[in-house]
Amino acid sequence: MSGAATAEARLLQVALVGNPNCGKTALFNLLTGARQKVANYAGVTVERKVGLVPLSDGRSVAVFDLPGTYSLTPLTPDEEVTRDVVFGRRAGESAPDAIVAVVDATNLRMNLRLVLELKALGRPMIVSLNMADVARSRGLQIDVARLSAELGLPVVETVAVRHNGHAALLAEIERQALQFGAAASPAELRPAAATPAPGTAELQREVRRILAVAAPGALHFERFDHRIDAVVMHPVWGLVLLATLLFLIFQAVFSWANLPMDAIKDGMAWLAEQTTARMAEGPLRSLLVDGVIAGVGGVLVFLPQILILFFFILLLEDSGYLPRAAFLLDTVMGKVGLSGRAFIPLLSSFACAIPGIMATRTIANWRDRLATIMVAPLMTCSARLPVYALLIGAFIPARDIGPFNGQGLTLFALYAAGVLSSMAVAWLLKRFWMKSSYQPLMLELPPYRLPSLRNLGYGLWERARIFVRRVGGIIFALTVLLWFLSSYPAPPDGATGPAIQYSAAGWLGQALEKVFAPIGFNWQISIALVPGLAAREVVVGALGTVYALSGSEDAVADTLMPVIASQWSVATAYALLAWFVFAPQCLSTLAVVRRETNSWRYPVLMASYLFALAYVAAFVTYRVALALAA
Repeated sequence: MSGAATAEARLLQVALVGNPNCGKTALFNLLTGARQKVANYAGVTVERKVGLVPLSDGRSVAVFDLPGTYSLTPLTPDEEVTRDVVFGRRAGESAPDAIVAVVDATNLRMNLRLVLELKALGRPMIVSLNMADVARSRGLQIDVARLSAELGLPVVETVAVRHNGHAALLAEIERQALQFGAAASPAELRPAAATPAPGTAELQREVRRILAVAAPGALHFERFDHRIDAVVMHPVWGLVLLATLLFLIFQAVFSWANLPMDAIKDGMAWLAEQTTARMAEGPLRSLLVDGVIAGVGGVLVFLPQILILFFFILLLEDSGYLPRAAFLLDTVMGKVGLSGRAFIPLLSSFACAIPGIMATRTIANWRDRLATIMVAPLMTCSARLPVYALLIGAFIPARDIGPFNGQGLTLFALYAAGVLSSMAVAWLLKRFWMKSSYQPLMLELPPYRLPSLRNLGYGLWERARIFVRRVGGIIFALTVLLWFLSSYPAPPDGATGPAIQYSAAGWLGQALEKVFAPIGFNWQISIALVPGLAAREVVVGALGTVYALSGSEDAVADTLMPVIASQWSVATAYALLAWFVFAPQCLSTLAVVRRETNSWRYPVLMASYLFALAYVAAFVTYRVALALAA
């Protein structure tokens, strides 16, 4: 399938299909382990996950984790991709040899609708009865053999969050592996319109008939703990709980990360010392010490804070809390013209605006979706975190304010500023430009469940891999390029200033300083903002490179934090923090906005309004800070 179709042509292809929140991705992780590849489907920004499952006879099966869908009659781009992959309609991709329909055992009434639609396609198929342990522990009795007989399909129990919880499914895949290749060709598949559409009386009656004989209790099964929801989704106490959780998360980002960050700092300092001691002075040593170690190492040190933030986000998502937070904020977001469905995309934007913007595909109304896309960059993405951590560590005293960490309070305030700004911009957009009526949120809530340590581990590993890949890829390349521009041309004979002032980067920084001087930015900051257009994390590495080449000997030997603390005013630091609350998006985000909106109009508008907001915010902050310090 897709670009990997040729490499995987000799492999049997199995597609995992299911409703959202059925545990499908957790089952995919359990089946494939680390043997996964993540890319995008050709022509769209929908994520494509494929992994290899080794069989006992030495063969392997390619397993695809398709986007969650309620029906083969799609309403969103994600659901369209699932339909097209199942039918083999995507260019260059064949239909899967077999389908594994993953169903939530605690929600059979909803999940079996999709199973019946998939069955009507006539392909080899297995039903994975996931979360079977949860259903059993809550008193729901399911006659698996009878359910299999009524569906005319093999049904196996799985527990995706338990080690070896996929054993029965794997055994069934092996048993049927020889039959999978004999599936009907895509041309022989009946179109989705030939099957009853979800919600029709015929399909509902068939689901009720099956459950009446195989799982009578499912028709009246209580999936939720209403005592917990009475607090979590309370219009007052629920908001207090959400604010408290977010506040504690940002406290932990600083409090928990100190030890690993210090270890990374010490390691990079040792590496710089060893490189300096073992190499003769020259361009290569300068490249390694002043460019690679000062630049890349200055970014890598913030990996612990990013992983701590993602740990909590994944924890809340896996527990079933995040959809409830979306419902809780639906009314609040409705007051500024956004749908409650915007909550998940906006929350995803705390990681990176790119997946957040992609997640807006679940918003059916185009104007609501466009408004969410336009404000998603105001969420404080993880790329800003290294800049925030650097400036907070250098200029905010590390003292406790009551039971709280002062630096954590500052970080929380910066995140809150991003959220409030996004709400204000959304209100203006929906009031004066993208007018549309408020649409209440319609979303299926998952049951509460204990988070899976395996899923948390995979999620953190994936985030660490993405971050390190960026550090070793684009950030490394930009750091080396910046070192080159900062080192050449060489200063003329008799030059008294630092060599970087006579380089190409120095000329650029001095030209840009005229633009940024009113907001307190010096030429070093001005230089760093340019590669920051490609990736915001590069700003920290760029500052490390610039100050290593422009400072005194202790600027090279010491860390960046005390260097800027001694050379910048507090007003400059606060202005730079204000700048990054609104800073124009990286080029990758603007490219995704172009693809999602199919127009250059919106990314240009986004970059323009963010630059204007950032400049105004930094100007006001700088002037106020100077006035207060006078």
